Amino acid sequence: MSPYVDGFVVPVPTAKLDDYRQMAERAGKIWKEYGALAYWEGVADDVKPGKLTSFPQSVQLKDDETVVFSWIVYNSREERDVINEKVMADPRLKDMMDPASLPFDGARMFFGGFKTLVKL
Repeated sequence: MSPYVDGFVVPVPTAKLDDYRQMAERAGKIWKEYGALAYWEGVADDVKPGKLTSFPQSVQLKDDETVVFSWIVYNSREERDVINEKVMADPRLKDMMDPASLPFDGARMFFGGFKTLVKL
């Protein structure tokens, strides 16, 4: 099987970055518990606005925000679907998924699933 990856790009207020990190650590442990191979969260370090597109432009980044780029790796899309169903039903995640209490603007987050094209 070829690995399957879910990718996410999220605008996070810099003042809430620690809250986001804590939430991501809790969520990542749940994903891994249900079978995800890897769970990564990266904060922007070298992401400049572009002329046409860029990470900051993609999330309509505000001056007091930073971009977080995240991915979760699975054995396959089929396993991803099973794992995500279990994760979303897990009561430990419920308190973290309330849109009113998220430490970021979920309306500007984007995400998707990706098949492996090249793996070296």
